[in-house]
Amino acid sequence: MTAGFHLSSTNSALPLSNGNQRILALTFPRLPTDRIARKRWGLSWRSTGRPEAAPLVCAGRLKNAMRLTALEEIAEEIGLKLDQGVAEARAICPALDVVEEDPAADRRLLEAMADWCDRYTPLVALDGKNGIFLDITGCAHLFGGERALLKDILFRLFHLGLEVRGAISSSPGLSWAVARFGSSGVIEPDEMEEILAPLPVASLRLGEETVAGLQKLGLKQVGDILSAARAPLARRFGPQLLLRLDQALGLDEEPISPRRPVASLSAERVLSEPAQAEEDIMLLAGQLGEALKPGLEARGVGGRVFELLLFRVDGRVFRIAAGASKPLREPKRIAALFSERIKAVHDDLDAGFGYEIVRLNVLRYENFDAAQGDFAGTNQSDQSLATFVDQVAARLGRECLQAFELHESHVPERASIFIPAANALPGQYRFPGTPHAGFARVERPLRLFRMPEFVETFAAEVPDGPPLRFRWRRMMHEVLRAEGPERLAAEWWIDGEAAPPRDYFRLEVQTGHRFWMFREGLYGQGAAPRWLMHGVFA
Repeated sequence: MTAGFHLSSTNSALPLSNGNQRILALTFPRLPTDRIARKRWGLSWRSTGRPEAAPLVCAGRLKNAMRLTALEEIAEEIGLKLDQGVAEARAICPALDVVEEDPAADRRLLEAMADWCDRYTPLVALDGKNGIFLDITGCAHLFGGERALLKDILFRLFHLGLEVRGAISSSPGLSWAVARFGSSGVIEPDEMEEILAPLPVASLRLGEETVAGLQKLGLKQVGDILSAARAPLARRFGPQLLLRLDQALGLDEEPISPRRPVASLSAERVLSEPAQAEEDIMLLAGQLGEALKPGLEARGVGGRVFELLLFRVDGRVFRIAAGASKPLREPKRIAALFSERIKAVHDDLDAGFGYEIVRLNVLRYENFDAAQGDFAGTNQSDQSLATFVDQVAARLGRECLQAFELHESHVPERASIFIPAANALPGQYRFPGTPHAGFARVERPLRLFRMPEFVETFAAEVPDGPPLRFRWRRMMHEVLRAEGPERLAAEWWIDGEAAPPRDYFRLEVQTGHRFWMFREGLYGQGAAPRWLMHGVFA
């Protein structure tokens, strides 16, 4: 069922462009009509042939009129052109099949194809409405070289029902130009100027006004610009023209920005026979975890966020992420995380005809502190808690288990915040500035109300004493003992400079209950103070 492993290690902090880079540019010239044809006639419609039907076009409102925005091959063969009015097009072909454009659906298909391209390299970037960039630097040998890689990707995309063109060169600009205005192929570094020269000036990714201005001067091909003086061109058309020219020639660096975070560590398995059963996927996840373990150990780290990628035969890619409460290396526990996640997303996970590639990524890792177990088995109980938190979070979501974390604030309702329980386990990540809130040094009630509740008081001692009687929740209480006040000033940077201070009292009443109340404001200063109940002691 399986073929060999592919292991990779990437440092996402490194620049994506350098003197030895190799960039593959793909363009889908008929993406909208291909999307519709795939839906109507199946993914293999290009290889099996489409049924007899009227020419297919897409139309949208441009310049206050309905115009053609995409054409299939047959529509072009009968003389239709982009931006042509729909009425004029119907006059040429009355049986024309006109479908309203759907840019959102086209974008989703392009993103799906970008996900599919992850099988070749993790450095994949979208390019406009119908293009994709792949940084294949250092990975082409895994597919038999650049020509074999290009042939494979064009062949596969053709059988997925898409017309595609591609080119590989040392610069994104030249690859883009050749893919759109030349013929698919591989350009060696010493051929860049020779290949670029006969292409039209529009291949330099210039604005329409700049292209029209160059053509008026008789500069219709890039070679005409290469032989012209640079200073007059810069004065006439600005620096963008020469920048684009240098980028196409590889003289000016132009990095591409991958659309997804690059995994620090990755392992994949290419399957000779597609896998469908969940048991097979879990077995592969454990094997991929075994393959990642040496790399984690060599770095002295453990994974905190993992991602399982399932490449389906028809081109769809499923991404399943799972987090761990502690840095993790153990393959069985990694597989257990994804077992719970797959149960949670089971309804959305359609294996179809099976998965041909399975990949496991480490998206985030932290230092792994190895500790020797004690005879009491304390470390085993900690491990059991971490396992429980990981499994529940993977099944029901990271936010389902909550814990308290101290926060830098002396206002009681702000002195603690809720965080996912996975972040609250001993030795794990803490929010910046939270270890010392200073709250544990004073007595606080066992139950603190989320919002203080209004209390009606009687015979309070003025100016700084507690009340002698008060009514709370329709019950009258007689105060026997009182401690305080403990004054807490307002946080002016949050509440404003006019916010009143609070005087807190610990009160014991005749029934034996102990309360935590505060007076908001001071007597003789502005509005009359208010009394509020904030908590109850045991």
